[in-house]
Amino acid sequence: MIFVTLEHILTHLSFSIVSIVITIHLMTLLIHEIRGLRDSSEKGMIATFFSITGLLVIRWISSRHFPLSNLYESLIFLSWSFSIIHMISKIWNHKNDLSAITAPSAIFTQGFATSGLSSEMHQSSILVPALQSQWLMMHVSMMLLSYAALLCGSLLSVAFLVITFRKNINIFCKSKIFLINSFFFGKIEYWNEKKSVFNKQTSFLSFRNYYKYQLTQRLDYWGYRVISLGFTFLTIGILSGAVWANEAWGSYWNWDPKETWAFITWTIFAIYSHTRTNQSLQGTNSALVASIGFLIIWICYFGINLLGIGLHSYGSFTLTSN
Repeated sequence: MIFVTLEHILTHLSFSIVSIVITIHLMTLLIHEIRGLRDSSEKGMIATFFSITGLLVIRWISSRHFPLSNLYESLIFLSWSFSIIHMISKIWNHKNDLSAITAPSAIFTQGFATSGLSSEMHQSSILVPALQSQWLMMHVSMMLLSYAALLCGSLLSVAFLVITFRKNINIFCKSKIFLINSFFFGKIEYWNEKKSVFNKQTSFLSFRNYYKYQLTQRLDYWGYRVISLGFTFLTIGILSGAVWANEAWGSYWNWDPKETWAFITWTIFAIYSHTRTNQSLQGTNSALVASIGFLIIWICYFGINLLGIGLHSYGSFTLTSN
């Protein structure tokens, strides 16, 4: 009974803290002068991390197995993964460019796990025989950590595309207006005069958009770093899952829907990694591949789980042994 009470308290505590963190982030967008707000949000994410960690530890003790046996527990672990990525990125980068992604991801993931799933799915039960293995912790934790890292990196790539697309539209519109004016006047003197003015305006525009340029470079840089980390976790997760599958089902690969989409996900981000090695494909092209990967990840993780088909059907509902 005490474990259930503690679990209930920590669940709502972590959700409340991360909600406050989101509010603080919104306030910092409007009020840049208040430095204490940003510090409070960082402390809030640390408190969220320890709250979710406590929740997972309590479920581990009460159920006597690693808490990754159903969709609810995997969502809580995914939320924990977002929070730990937030903390690691803060250590690496004091500006913490990932904070605008990790905090909302944590709250939406935990919010859905807490409020979007039925109460029966919140209960922890005895594992089915196929899950009673030491590979459970290795395989599932690596897969969920990879999902969290790949989702964060893909969202950074989406942000990169949005900012780049808007900047290109602004330049195109200004160029189009200039050409239309030049066509109507049709004088060489006017053309030369406008050309020099346009060059000055372009220089001023480049100076004014220097912050956007720096932002896009940081988004591209951190997107690549986080996706590379997630791709490593995904590779380890797939390999450990293959070993576990051979022990449980007698075959390393069965082309189960979950396995198939995991392979598709791995292929997409392998293509992304390849585009990063070619300088002509970096930037927009690699960001487009990562954006496609964002959708593929949700299909692999959430779509297949909701359908509840294949050998991994216990990822969506808790199955108990007789």
